[in-house]
Amino acid sequence: SMASPALLMRVVASAYSVAEKAATIVRNVMSAGDLGIVEKAGPNDLQTKADRLVQMSICASLARKFPKVTIIGEEELPTEDVTEDLIEDGHCEEILKKPCPAQYTGIKEEELVIWVDPLDGTKEYTEGLLDHVTVLIGIAYGGKAIAGVINQPYYNYEAGANAVLGRTIWGVLGMGAFGFQLTEAPAGKHIVVTTRSHSNALVNECITALNPDHVIRVGGAGNKVIQLIEGKASAYVFASPGCKKWDTCAPEAILHAVGGKITDIRGNSFQYNKEVKHMNSAGVLATLRNYDYYANRIPSTVKESLVP
Repeated sequence: SMASPALLMRVVASAYSVAEKAATIVRNVMSAGDLGIVEKAGPNDLQTKADRLVQMSICASLARKFPKVTIIGEEELPTEDVTEDLIEDGHCEEILKKPCPAQYTGIKEEELVIWVDPLDGTKEYTEGLLDHVTVLIGIAYGGKAIAGVINQPYYNYEAGANAVLGRTIWGVLGMGAFGFQLTEAPAGKHIVVTTRSHSNALVNECITALNPDHVIRVGGAGNKVIQLIEGKASAYVFASPGCKKWDTCAPEAILHAVGGKITDIRGNSFQYNKEVKHMNSAGVLATLRNYDYYANRIPSTVKESLVP
């Protein structure tokens, strides 16, 4: 008889379906036209009805199936009862069929931490830059990001009326990543992807020091890592403290699963245990290939300005 799938694969398979449900909620809120925008810390820190409903859906759905897992989401939400229409009970069969990497077969529920960004790129969402938006579900074990799901609710949205909207990318360390075509950036080109709405003098000083051929400014950490794995950018550089653990956990797992690297600006890896502070206060440096080329060119003045 087949052994039942390892816990990690069950969690990833469920997170896949939960992320697809989340994408439907995101699209429904947008098409209904009332985004219910709330300012949190200021005009660049927004929350919409989609952020709230999606987080409730993801957290309640996963908590119901995996009650001992720690789930940390971006939004501070009232702990009201979640209506049944927000619960996703399904899972991706294809993921369950894949063997769990040996080092993760013995994981127990209480050892996992799931970091959730219900809507990464909220500001872009409110401005109609829909391809910047992602739903992020990152899975950590032993303080390390080991699996992740990124859904792009509006992938393909400019491809015409008959195009299938949205896609789900997922990955597990030791197994690889799926749902996209892994592509390297053009050889010898230095294309840097960075923030769109959180720029400042330090962010720009850091980019200038890298002497890039081209700079792409887009919203969302999930979106930026997708730019790396699809070969549209060679480095993701953000010399500022704005990024949080729920922004980086899922993208990190997927990037690492295909041999890339992500750290803070000073080269420290991120920790994802449940006690850790939420802010990635020393910024982000990520590449699919050639990490050292960029790491070696970050000015010491920039590193000294950012305290982990």
